[in-house]
Amino acid sequence: MKKSSIKSFCKVNLFLKVIKKMANGYHSIESLIIFCNLYDKILISQAKSQKDKIIFSGRFQKGINKKKNTVSKLLNLLREKKILKGKYFKIIVQKEIPHGSGLGGGSSNAASLLKFLNFKMKLNLNKKKLREIGGLIGFDVPVYLEKKNNLILLKKNKIIKMNRKLNINLLIVYPNQICSTKKIYNKFKIKNIKRSRFLPISTNKKKMIYSLINSNNDLQNIVVKIYPKVKSVIKYIKSQKGCFFARITGSGSACIGIFSSKRNAVYAKKMIKLKYPKYWSIVAKTI
Repeated sequence: MKKSSIKSFCKVNLFLKVIKKMANGYHSIESLIIFCNLYDKILISQAKSQKDKIIFSGRFQKGINKKKNTVSKLLNLLREKKILKGKYFKIIVQKEIPHGSGLGGGSSNAASLLKFLNFKMKLNLNKKKLREIGGLIGFDVPVYLEKKNNLILLKKNKIIKMNRKLNINLLIVYPNQICSTKKIYNKFKIKNIKRSRFLPISTNKKKMIYSLINSNNDLQNIVVKIYPKVKSVIKYIKSQKGCFFARITGSGSACIGIFSSKRNAVYAKKMIKLKYPKYWSIVAKTI
């Protein structure tokens, strides 16, 4: 197998509602998910030895368990199920998506690699089987198996693909804080949140943006209580010209701001850099 390069895109939760805790320990959620042009690059080639070699490099390699991660977990699972036999790989993951940020870098890495191996190694796994394997790696991995140029509605953990794009400009700010998804969800109490049947979905972009302004991320109050600096970042993004709304994505700590134009998003990034010179930020666009 020749050396190949895979793009592993990040996701952003435009809103997130926690419905209930399930018997398997995961939580049932509703969320509107987009993918944007921020990605990790995965370089893969066949290993000469009978052992995988997995290397993490790049800006955000720090904090990743080199022995237990989504990539190693996927390879081990495929071999345990006798789907992948007699093949070992050298894999270099160039991390450009912040670790522990709620942007789903680890889940995206696993899903991107699973799709690649299914095609390249002719594993012949159908969509249902791919989702099943992905779900064993992480509850949100199946989301990344979908086409990236569509909106994804996650309703009570069921994936509903919307055949349309939402072209938006967004600013992502990472306040150098690794958030534990497990820790955030464990502290969340569903009874403290008012439930609503309303979902901020519309075929009209302006109406959808307006609806999203009036929605939220149920996990945000927990995150800002544990990490107060996240609250100040959200507040500052909101204060910038042309910002429709700002909140955390996933379980944090990355903060997102949705802007009326790329120009406004770029200007807001400059202001963020002046106020928080040590924080990482990027202007991104949906793909």
